Amino acid sequence: MSNISAAVTADRLPAEGRRVAARAADLRKTYGRGDTVVAALDGVSIEFAAGRFTAVMGASGSGKSTLMHCMAALDKPTSGEVYLGDVELSTLGDKELTRIRRDKVGFVFQAFNLVPTLTAQENIELPLSLAGRKPDPDWFDTVVDVTGLRDRLSHRPSELSGGQQQRVACARALLSQPDVVFADEPTGNLDSTSGAEVLSFLRDTVDSHGQTVVMVTHDPVAAAYTDRVVFLADGLVVDELHQPSAELVLEQLKRLTAAAGGSAAATGTMATGSEAGA
Repeated sequence: MSNISAAVTADRLPAEGRRVAARAADLRKTYGRGDTVVAALDGVSIEFAAGRFTAVMGASGSGKSTLMHCMAALDKPTSGEVYLGDVELSTLGDKELTRIRRDKVGFVFQAFNLVPTLTAQENIELPLSLAGRKPDPDWFDTVVDVTGLRDRLSHRPSELSGGQQQRVACARALLSQPDVVFADEPTGNLDSTSGAEVLSFLRDTVDSHGQTVVMVTHDPVAAAYTDRVVFLADGLVVDELHQPSAELVLEQLKRLTAAAGGSAAATGTMATGSEAGA
């Protein structure tokens, strides 16, 4: 499987002189010990420019969710560095990391993670309420209007559709005006119509409000809403696309899958030959 070409690596630099909202340097994450050790991330260095929508894609086990959790301060890497803006996360204590997660990072989970006994408005305001803060009224109105939830604020999650619940989760992630919103398979539990609503909303927050969004997805159609797609395999960044279409993303996924299959087949052939000669 080929590494990123020099031209693509240069193109990773933030477009139009944008500041870097988040970045990782030689990020590694391993699980287990000795013969059972597994490298979920194997030296990832990557930048996410502010005000851009980025998708992270790869096969199951490629490290995409692990990368997102480390970048969002939800998990600690084994080694390497993670920066949010100019702040390096490994230098922070537990209280500072809690503040970073609360104030600087928004996270949208595939499973919504709404509190069933609270209304949509109470769910949206929950992180700020726990921090003893009140939302900025003007920004609250903006978030509610952008998500189209004005007539659903008094409804509980069980009274909302899947798409509406995920939009509540998105609104909750945005209310603190975070530096970066990380979304882990945000349309994974939604039908195509509801998924399109959520993706359009995320796209609009980038275009109209300058939000930075990083999304893990397996869906080429979802990836086509973004400005850039980063592909991971075996814990490494192996390629990327800019201004992607669903067709281009699908073609690239097929190429990477074929390359991975070829490498596996070659390894198997070498093993068989070695055993035969033994």
